Amino acid sequence: MTHVFFPLAIIAAYLLGSIPFGLLIVKAHGKDLRSIGSGNIGATNVSRALGRKWAYFCFVLDVLKGLTPMLATMLIAEPDSVLTLWLWLAVGCAAILGHIFPIYVKFKGGKGVATSFGVALGLWPYYTICVLFAAGVWVVVVLIWRYVSLASITASVTFPLVLIVAIILTPDWNFANLWPVFITAIAIPIMVIVRHRENIKRLRAGTESKILKAGSS
Repeated sequence: MTHVFFPLAIIAAYLLGSIPFGLLIVKAHGKDLRSIGSGNIGATNVSRALGRKWAYFCFVLDVLKGLTPMLATMLIAEPDSVLTLWLWLAVGCAAILGHIFPIYVKFKGGKGVATSFGVALGLWPYYTICVLFAAGVWVVVVLIWRYVSLASITASVTFPLVLIVAIILTPDWNFANLWPVFITAIAIPIMVIVRHRENIKRLRAGTESKILKAGSS
């Protein structure tokens, strides 16, 4: 059953990840998100189009795109071998790739941060605690420097570093069995950083947009 389930789960995760919730939310309000702000379909640009309330709603939906397939997979196939762990990770990566390269909108998607967060939350216990720590770093960076892009990049880099420490400090976590988890923990942040390359250019040039500006409501 496992051999039949995983190909279907990977396809389903990609199709779920491809749903452009940001575009749909803004379109329901009579606007085209692609023509607003950065043109990105993620929650940050939704906040520019409709405000924070709808941005939070979009963020939650994008997180669920990654979390849902991971939880469904866990209920059916526990990662009790290296092969199963690889297949479980493939489901999560399919959801992320769906968000970044959505089939429904000509493969022009978002940056994958929220969906990656959902995938990591669902990979208990290996990623869950690590990504919550990275999320804390994200909040701190946003509050201090007010750049969402910088916070996302910093949290992405933090994530695999925390995982390395966790593997070293946790006696039951054997690297010989968990190397697929480690490799994927490096690959996902690389994807996120590559998707932020334009933001990195703007950060270096000092032209990147900030959030939570002083005096804003």
